[in-house]
Amino acid sequence: MQGVTLIVSMAEMKFSRAPDQLVTLGLGSCIGVCMHEPLLKIGGLAHVMLPEDSLAIDKSNKAKFANTAVPLLIEELVKMGANSERLVVKMVGGAHMFSFGKNDNSLNVGSRNQMAIENMCKKYGIHIIGKSIGGNAGKSITFDLETGNVRVRSLNANICII
Repeated sequence: MQGVTLIVSMAEMKFSRAPDQLVTLGLGSCIGVCMHEPLLKIGGLAHVMLPEDSLAIDKSNKAKFANTAVPLLIEELVKMGANSERLVVKMVGGAHMFSFGKNDNSLNVGSRNQMAIENMCKKYGIHIIGKSIGGNAGKSITFDLETGNVRVRSLNANICII
């Protein structure tokens, strides 16, 4: 049976079941959080833009922030029947897209996003089993809900599967 491909835009999340695939394009400092329940072959993908909502004026979009996207991914997958103890994460993106000096990490949103997602996964007991993080090139991903594989394509044409 052929599945559908669902496109996940920036600051958005979607959920589905195998044989579907979830795709997001243009991850720079943003991080694609691919959460999978391997037994039921269901998953969700969040295209996270920022580490936390604490400084945001508009906090309504939970997919936009790491501290709200991770718990929402868990909640929605459990509603679909997932066992939270079997959930695993693969994360992609977090590039350092802009440089304003040799030691300026204050604007490195990619690293801050990575740390926030890792902290939230640790808080909720979700194991991170794969990463393609950092660098300075944008990435696009295809998340196969049948296998849990995440195909990563960098703007510099490198391709890997995590």
